[in-house]
Amino acid sequence: MIAAPDRTPLPREFFDRPVLEVAPDLLGRTLVRSTPDGPIHLRLTEVEAYDGPKDPGSHAYRGRTARNAVMFGPPGHAYVYFTYGMWHCMNLVCGPDGTASAVLLRAGEITEGAGLTRTRRRSARNDKELAKGPARLATALDIDRALDGTDVCAEPSSPLSILTGTPTPDDQVRNGPRTGVSGEGGVHPWRFWIANDPTVSPYRAHKPRRRST
Repeated sequence: MIAAPDRTPLPREFFDRPVLEVAPDLLGRTLVRSTPDGPIHLRLTEVEAYDGPKDPGSHAYRGRTARNAVMFGPPGHAYVYFTYGMWHCMNLVCGPDGTASAVLLRAGEITEGAGLTRTRRRSARNDKELAKGPARLATALDIDRALDGTDVCAEPSSPLSILTGTPTPDDQVRNGPRTGVSGEGGVHPWRFWIANDPTVSPYRAHKPRRRST
């Protein structure tokens, strides 16, 4: 018999660690999005680590801006950004205050509230595709810049929280290069996922965007 996932909220101390410790430890944890229509629960199956000013792939590599300010704050907060003029993506800030490291939530399995996500993800062919990729995850859970800076450790009052869930055994965790990261930052094997999980997104190497002529 499979034990039910632990619904204890993760404490702030969980996030107050180096990003390369937090990222794989998030696999199997439960992200809860509270909405007026009810909660949505997502089991995290794929994440990527970004190590602040030391990491060329990080939004914080060139310093603090209005866009990335949340990354420089205390751990246990959501950093939500808008990309390509159409998509939102969600990260979880970790490490000591001021380090600007964060974990991008790339994919997961909707375990509760799937019906609430299908209206926002009509193109999904099945429930395994509802949150298969960071933009799809944010769309399915109705996450946008209004949630930037949300304290995920303030459950139950927070619209976003992280529960203990069912941590993934080390022998089921895989890692490799981050998706779509170019240059020096593309060599880091800081993408982590649960082996053989059908909700994990496919790896795509960086491709330079062509300039229009």
